[in-house]
Amino acid sequence: MSTRTTADVIARFNRAFTHREAHLLGDLIADECVMESVQPAPRGERVVGREACTRWWTALVEDRGSRFRPREVIVAGERATILWDYRYGDGPHDWVSGVNVMRVVDGRIVEALGYSKTAGEVPLATEPEAA
Repeated sequence: MSTRTTADVIARFNRAFTHREAHLLGDLIADECVMESVQPAPRGERVVGREACTRWWTALVEDRGSRFRPREVIVAGERATILWDYRYGDGPHDWVSGVNVMRVVDGRIVEALGYSKTAGEVPLATEPEAA
């Protein structure tokens, strides 16, 4: 059993993205890890297993055309919530805010569910047409 706390694991996970150091992901991901991406909507891509999750996240870390910035991290036991901004271009509207809901067991990520603000039309209950 690992002595790494959930906070330790998530701090290292975030550092991999902010410092573009994919090697930090190495032993953070459990064999049975399940990750759900923010896209394609509405459910997101589902990635299963250590190798597949590591490959997916490594590609994101190494993408020089994008930047990930965690805004806040909330840890509660084996759960962590990461509020983040993701910039995918240089334009004023080339970014999105989102959240990852993570679960860490025995010092490794076993679940990572991503959600984001979406572009496009989503009718709100307060709009007359949606009532």
